[in-house]
Amino acid sequence: MKQELHISAQFDEPEFVQNLVEKLAYRRYDIGYSNEIVPTGYEALETSSTEAYVSGTLHIQEEGNEPIQMPFITCFLFTCIKGKTDPYQLIWSSSMN
Repeated sequence: MKQELHISAQFDEPEFVQNLVEKLAYRRYDIGYSNEIVPTGYEALETSSTEAYVSGTLHIQEEGNEPIQMPFITCFLFTCIKGKTDPYQLIWSSSMN
């Protein structure tokens, strides 16, 4: 019999993470790669990445069992991309653990 498992995470300081990613996304310089000539149908993209340690609580609830709340500290990698005329956009975030 399959049981449902619900997993969620809550950051301790979400404003800090948001501020970090915004600084990444809105850096003040552009190295110009998005202006490179590429084959038809493709677009050159600027990329910008940063890693940051984030803490919070992992919530795990299995059907019929007591919920588990486990604190965590982990490193996340955030990556933004920018096209020739587009602003930077968060495209990827991943836990490094």
